[in-house]
Amino acid sequence: MRMNENLQFLQAFLKNPLKVGAIAPSSPELAAEMLAGIHPDDHNIVLELGVGTGAITKFLRGAIPSRDSYLGIELDGDLVKTLNKNFPDMNIIQGNAAEAYSIHQELGLGKVRYLVCCLPFVSLPKEVSESVLTEIAKFMDEGCELRIFQYAHGYFLPPAIKLREFLKNRYGTSRRSPLVLKNMPPAFTLTWSTI
Repeated sequence: MRMNENLQFLQAFLKNPLKVGAIAPSSPELAAEMLAGIHPDDHNIVLELGVGTGAITKFLRGAIPSRDSYLGIELDGDLVKTLNKNFPDMNIIQGNAAEAYSIHQELGLGKVRYLVCCLPFVSLPKEVSESVLTEIAKFMDEGCELRIFQYAHGYFLPPAIKLREFLKNRYGTSRRSPLVLKNMPPAFTLTWSTI
């Protein structure tokens, strides 16, 4: 499964490098850090933006008590087909993260309490990034915990710093994990909370 996942991820990256943003799926160690302290239920769901090949989703699967306590949104239709085959017991739909709030509303699921975002903000076009951040703000305004990751090699580059400053100005100081060395490339997770 891991080899197929890596191959599919690489194919998605080559097809659209700006939207995928990495050449390998997140490691189990990064997934564990991304999901630390996340305990969804049907009334306080977890929303995953940028599901990719399901590298984080497969660990979330064990944390969700039912299908209705999770929503995954992925833009790439080929990835969504594979995800729905691999995770038939989870709500994973093809959609744009820039429309996440209305997608969530239409599905009538519980309040988004946890937002796990795996999108490559620093490599997305500015207008796309801004649209997604506007959607995230709608969930954060209702009381939510946002978790993202940033790769160590790009952590001090201007786009990454700018994103953190933007989020800090809106939601306060983030909680940063130790560097996850067992990821390719190594990464930090960052958490903001409005709860």
